Amino acid sequence: MNENQRKEILENAKSFFREQIIRNHIEGACRRASKLSNYNVNPFLFKYLANFLTGNDDAESIARALVLPRVLGQSITTSFGMRVQELISTLFQGFGSTTQGVDIEFIDALDGRRKYCQLKAGPNTINYDDVTTINNHFNAVRNLARTNNLNVGINDMIVGVVYGEVNELSSHYQRINETYPVFVGKDFWYRLTGRSEFYIELIDAIGEVALEIDARSVIEETIKLLASEIKEEAVSLSDEAVFSCLFFFKGLRD
Repeated sequence: MNENQRKEILENAKSFFREQIIRNHIEGACRRASKLSNYNVNPFLFKYLANFLTGNDDAESIARALVLPRVLGQSITTSFGMRVQELISTLFQGFGSTTQGVDIEFIDALDGRRKYCQLKAGPNTINYDDVTTINNHFNAVRNLARTNNLNVGINDMIVGVVYGEVNELSSHYQRINETYPVFVGKDFWYRLTGRSEFYIELIDAIGEVALEIDARSVIEETIKLLASEIKEEAVSLSDEAVFSCLFFFKGLRD
């Protein structure tokens, strides 16, 4: 990989995170988090969590205890996972392969051989059936290479995992690794770019985009809207004592 390609990947990563992840997080996740109907709340815990967080269990505290985990954890993780293929396509513009079952081809910076790589997002992003599918794809490529008298060894067919550590790889990846190499995180990016610290550079590049964002006002508005709905639900029950079971009864009505 040359310097221009390296810079292109970093810029692609910034653009993707800015335009896809952040925009969807702010415009989509926060909007959904402001609606009581989008929550499945444990009726035994919601008042405890509100008190744990703020010291009281009024509507705003309950809303805050519901919204913060949603927008800071579940929603952004789900959004990122749903856009994995888009991320891969964005990052690797110009590195695509015309070989069926192979996402990209590149010259391994460590052994100098051409690698035929299927890309995956993280250490837990494949299931049991994917193992057979990946192995079948790679077997087909090797058979085609033999037919065309190409020098493609078993170690030239690899799975590249965009982020994570070796000790985090699921058992499904470990099964693939028994036949075809699986390179994850820092090691994968080193082989692709020839830069041992590129993985960190990529993380830092996305971190630069994160510094552009201050969504405190959006979060506070989301909490305000949800708190207002919680108050309305409590009033509609016409019994303040029933407020502690608000979500339980609401779930029965829904």
